[in-house]
Amino acid sequence: MTAGSARATAAASDASAPSATPAPSAPPAGPATPSVSVPLTPIFVRLKLSLLRNGLKGNSKRKAAWFGSLAFTLVVGFFVTLGLALLRGHAHAGTVVVLLAAILALAWTFMPLFFPTGDETLDPSRLVMLPLRPRPLVRALLASSLVGIGPLFTLCLAVGSVVAVAHGGAGIAAAVVAVPLLILGCVTLARAVATANVRLLTSRKGRDLALLSGLLIAVGAQTANFASQRLFQAGGLSQLEPVEAVVRWLPPATAVGMVDSASQGSYGIAAAQLALTLAALAGLLWFWERSLTKLMVTPDGSTIAAAKPEKDRGTGEGFWSLLPGGRTGAAMQRTLRYAVRDPKTKSAFVTALAIGAIVPVFNALQGTGSVYLACFGAGMLGVQMYNQFGQDTSAFWMVAQTISTPRDAYVELRARAGTLALVTVPYTIAVTAITAALVGDWNAFPAALGLALALLGSMLCTGALASARYPYSIPTDGAFKNVAPGQAGLAWSGIFGGLIASALVCSPVIAGTIWFKVTDQQTLGWLLLPAGVAWGALATWAGLRLAAPTVARKLPEILLAVSKG
Repeated sequence: MTAGSARATAAASDASAPSATPAPSAPPAGPATPSVSVPLTPIFVRLKLSLLRNGLKGNSKRKAAWFGSLAFTLVVGFFVTLGLALLRGHAHAGTVVVLLAAILALAWTFMPLFFPTGDETLDPSRLVMLPLRPRPLVRALLASSLVGIGPLFTLCLAVGSVVAVAHGGAGIAAAVVAVPLLILGCVTLARAVATANVRLLTSRKGRDLALLSGLLIAVGAQTANFASQRLFQAGGLSQLEPVEAVVRWLPPATAVGMVDSASQGSYGIAAAQLALTLAALAGLLWFWERSLTKLMVTPDGSTIAAAKPEKDRGTGEGFWSLLPGGRTGAAMQRTLRYAVRDPKTKSAFVTALAIGAIVPVFNALQGTGSVYLACFGAGMLGVQMYNQFGQDTSAFWMVAQTISTPRDAYVELRARAGTLALVTVPYTIAVTAITAALVGDWNAFPAALGLALALLGSMLCTGALASARYPYSIPTDGAFKNVAPGQAGLAWSGIFGGLIASALVCSPVIAGTIWFKVTDQQTLGWLLLPAGVAWGALATWAGLRLAAPTVARKLPEILLAVSKG
């Protein structure tokens, strides 16, 4: 036995042997100390106020933006409340306020999905490591959610809505109950949806959804404009009564419907709407608590790689096999993958596709359209050719390693223009055909399609030149930042200068289209279609040829410009 083993054995024997000195006796047991339960609700409200206060410290721009938003909300809320109050006594006041409550609830439902970074307290996954029970946490989060500009504006709308329809003692009593129920219903609905989708909101797909919010808002604005025009042409607010009869039974709009029913003396219907509102609120709270429980006990699997087997990830199968071989096909595939995977590139493409179709189609539906408005879609997608290298951001340095001659630059630009044409040409044909069908002007279809394709080719030409001469960086850190600081003038010069140059390049086809419109010669219209295709192809080829030497010569400057973000 070694000396170390002997010492260890002796120490263990001493520790196990009874001590000669008696151990001190334990103190007599006293009354158990009661556990102190601290209410979470005041803590979370103070936490929300602290977040608001600390977020405004040391940042004058953020402070000015917040107080400006608060002032704007107060002014708009005041005038909206006043306008709703002036509806008091109007025959269709109930219809307006019930539908307004439904729209308000819809906005509360989807805004957290579009702007998840607007309120960092919407992410309850920050609290999963704390020893908190779901039910008290729901109460605390609900109370803290009532602090902010959004609930303040909702309060103004709720007060104005109930003032517009509350009559008599029963109506006033129902209004006192309806205002908090409407606010609680909207806030609870937003929180429940945000909690159920918190994994999505914090993932790349959630950021993609936030980037597409501007598109959905634009589509919604166009739809609302079209619906309002149709509404007033068809006979006013009376056309909305069938819709309102259904919506008044959909919570939380039932809270406002309850006030209207009580004011009209329909106490049974008012009681049923009150019960439905309370039941819906309880159901939302239960769903919120269940989602919160699931979130706090379920591990986050969003970072677990779900890679496919290597044999299933072939790049030469399916659609990719239809692309050309060599560098051209590789560049086209890279550009298409950027359009699918990169959030900003995807947002730009989807927005251009949607707005380019909305403008001609909605104008045609309103009776003010023209088949030539289909050129708007070709123009929206043609703008994507500008700043081609800046769209790659700092990854462009890998592409730059493969460009050493004007021929390499020409092949790279040709592949990018070909990718854009691969999407834009069939899209332009479809939009032009749909617009011609809605307008009923098939005689102008070939001339309009020829003009649109000629415009596309002209923009591919000037876009290649602008990409070579006016490159700029696109930041990756902000969802709505499309130009790096200090490069805004460069971006505007390239885009607007390119648009003016595109009109000049396309001027022969524009002149031919005007001549066709004035003389109304059908043969000239069919000649403009192949002429526009040929002119667009020629303009594209010329622009790529002129831009390629500039790209090869100024490649270090381009790389420096697009890497500033």
